[in-house]
Amino acid sequence: MLTKAKPAPAGEVLENVSHPMERFLRADRLPHIWCSGCGLGTVLSCFTYALDDLGLTDADVGVVSGIGCTGRAAGYLNLDSYHTTHGRAIPFATGLAVARPDKKVVVISGDGDLFAIGGNHFIHAARRNVDMTVICVNNFNYGMTGGQVGPTTPIGSRATTAPYGNYENPFNLPYLAASSGAVYVARWTSLHARRLKEAMIEAITMPGFTFVEAVCPCPTNYGRRNRLGEGLDELKYYAEKSVIKHGADPADADLLPGNDVLVGRFIQKERPTFLQAYEHQILDKQHFVKPQAMQNQNHVRLSGATATDGKAAS
Repeated sequence: MLTKAKPAPAGEVLENVSHPMERFLRADRLPHIWCSGCGLGTVLSCFTYALDDLGLTDADVGVVSGIGCTGRAAGYLNLDSYHTTHGRAIPFATGLAVARPDKKVVVISGDGDLFAIGGNHFIHAARRNVDMTVICVNNFNYGMTGGQVGPTTPIGSRATTAPYGNYENPFNLPYLAASSGAVYVARWTSLHARRLKEAMIEAITMPGFTFVEAVCPCPTNYGRRNRLGEGLDELKYYAEKSVIKHGADPADADLLPGNDVLVGRFIQKERPTFLQAYEHQILDKQHFVKPQAMQNQNHVRLSGATATDGKAAS
């Protein structure tokens, strides 16, 4: 049984202070639109700290987002960022990754955008092993449009389109990513901020299609309709129920209300990326000249790791 968190006492208002990662943020777009208790701010902060640890700048990274609450991330980042159409973040990112292999391409979007209307693009980008990192914020519903059932809504959970409880089987996202061909698959919650940041570092520095799921509260819609309390109450639930098991079979990573939340690094393996396979099968065998963009693909600047060694920075 969850206990409702007590409101925090009013604190002192600090003047003339800034976010330590402000250089990665578009301050003119703040304050953000995200609800109190939502985990999106934590995920975005983890991402900026990951970029800082890697020594990456706006010259090194391209960020693509779709539509939805998480899709607003692209607009808040002071990087080459693209807020694209619904479900089409991965096709945009694929074009960017192929045309500019010298950049690290990161998709930040939600469970609905990536796995409902965008699901077909996800599985084929993973199958092709396109060199990109996909960070999915999973809050179990379409939060921005009113709390409808999404592709990850658990069985029995209530939503605006399921007032008596959802009866559609949800996706197990790590299992879907792994079975589609992702070379790196991890899941953490917004409670595990430091581990989530480290997973982002590992994913960004590993060549190929990498996937990080961030399980987050949505207290305004999903949490309210399922009587989960405030955002802090959901974080307490993550603290009580999360089980860290690196190398676990993603098939065992289903998320069921009341059950343990399996987190950790599930998959980390190497296989040729989309461009490496293209270079071997087409350019080398047919003796074509390698395009200039592909000649520059190994020059992404990373602190403590290279884009080709598959190891995260310390």
